[in-house]
Amino acid sequence: MHLDEFIVAALLILLATSIAVSLFKHLGLGSVLGLLVAGIAVGPYSPGPYVTTHVDDIRHFAELGVVLLLFVIGLEMQPTRLWAMRRQVFGLGSLQILLSGIAIGTYFYVNAYAWNVALLIGLTFALSSTAFVLQLLQEKAELSSRYGETAFSVLLMQDMAIVPLLAAVPILSDTGTLSAELPLWEQFGIIALSFALVIGFGRFAVPWIFQYLAREGNREAFLLVVLLTVFLAAWAMHQAGVSMALGAFLMGMMLSGSRYRLQVQAVVEPYKGVMMSLFFVAVGMSIDFQSLGEQFWIFLQHTAVIVVLKLLVLGLLVMLFGYGRCLALRLAFLLSQGGEFGFVLFGSAKALEVIDDATFVLAVGVISITMLLTPVLVQLGDSLGRKFGRGEEENKKPFRSLGDEHRPSVVIGGYGRVGHSIAVLLDHYKIPFAAFDKNPERVAEGRKQGFHVYYGDIGDPELQGAAHLERARIAVLTVDHAPSALRAVAHMHTSYPNLKIIARARDLADCGRLIEAGASQALPEAMESSLALARLTLDAMEMPKLEVDSLLDSARTANYEMISRREH
Repeated sequence: MHLDEFIVAALLILLATSIAVSLFKHLGLGSVLGLLVAGIAVGPYSPGPYVTTHVDDIRHFAELGVVLLLFVIGLEMQPTRLWAMRRQVFGLGSLQILLSGIAIGTYFYVNAYAWNVALLIGLTFALSSTAFVLQLLQEKAELSSRYGETAFSVLLMQDMAIVPLLAAVPILSDTGTLSAELPLWEQFGIIALSFALVIGFGRFAVPWIFQYLAREGNREAFLLVVLLTVFLAAWAMHQAGVSMALGAFLMGMMLSGSRYRLQVQAVVEPYKGVMMSLFFVAVGMSIDFQSLGEQFWIFLQHTAVIVVLKLLVLGLLVMLFGYGRCLALRLAFLLSQGGEFGFVLFGSAKALEVIDDATFVLAVGVISITMLLTPVLVQLGDSLGRKFGRGEEENKKPFRSLGDEHRPSVVIGGYGRVGHSIAVLLDHYKIPFAAFDKNPERVAEGRKQGFHVYYGDIGDPELQGAAHLERARIAVLTVDHAPSALRAVAHMHTSYPNLKIIARARDLADCGRLIEAGASQALPEAMESSLALARLTLDAMEMPKLEVDSLLDSARTANYEMISRREH
């Protein structure tokens, strides 16, 4: 593609996505559906101008967005939390795949498909879209609710099921074998070794590298190492035949307890957002309405039956696992679509002649259309859940953005002398807080003291988002670098208008600038030091305590004018 063609393609995508996302968000249908519609509009199967005919290449590249998404989810999923979810992951998740796969496979077997083809189709359509579901849950801030956690458990088991499903495709083929070069035990040995390498690298090597780069203050290298870490884990798992997204999730989980976790998340978030948007656009571009129209009634029948079977199986399973009707209905509709890994599985099956071209087009169409319908199905599930599950408690769990049950009421920017003093006093009164500092030694010291101290620049808007500042009541900025403090206050005031901001200033001039930028209160350190010295002097001179207190309060009330006047 020439430079001019690339620029025109980029302009078309940006124009279509800007209009579609704005419109669909305004209608309350969410940005995902807008991105899908934008992809349809600029795709090769639309009547208007299109971006490219190489849709598969774009979709494969954009799947890196799914990798980054699973990495971010892993950052918020400590191993202890995953172990606590083992019943949902291995119990509910496994049964959902098996029973949905058998039900859908039986339907296709009855419709004259060979048993091996029907089994593969059934198990593949049993999978749901990790990218779509997690994006919707993040948009609605429900990922840490009971509803979101259960959905994630099922999706995680589905991602793990990709490995045996990919291995099964050659077995089901008349032209292929499992592997002519490697026996089965050796393949599983490679997978186990890949898991061990990713766990070891993420648990020991990566934090050491982050500490070195943080000490050097090398932000650019920090960014590059973060991205290298994610894609290295994804590549290692892919080489072993495992889902790239699962490798990224595992690496994120290894870093979930790291002091650098939130800064890492802040680094990844912008790239994740762009790549996920491109992935949804690519899915929309994949929908070939003309080919689907040639077998419209069969396509419509297959789509309806697959969605209904998944709804019935998952809804009944969720209730058998002890959940209420409200959550069962919501979860069934949330996971009723086909998954993006279906593109990979059906592509492999087509290459090995397990399925023919017509079945491949039909299968890809069903996945794409069910993805397109997901936002509407989710809204329908929410409405039915409220109607038929009335009076039930959904028991939402508190948001756990910092990797455990800690939910700070106060966020401290800067963990130096002043920040440490504030942290000690807050801890004395059992007030939950989180502190951030760019000095790794200070962060290590704070964590040794048992405090929630993280590496990061509190002035970074992405870090503020990763720390979920909207859930805090007060932000206290103790950084002694005036431009950094001013930048942090300005963004906090704009993005979190309900947040009370208390800032430390060097002098009255800095104090005024911080107040103007949006700080609720700003205390000039030089003036407060002068008043403290004055109090000690007056106390030593045995001046009346009440009179001294009144005088100092007057100085503060008058904006320190009494002591800031100078002779000229």
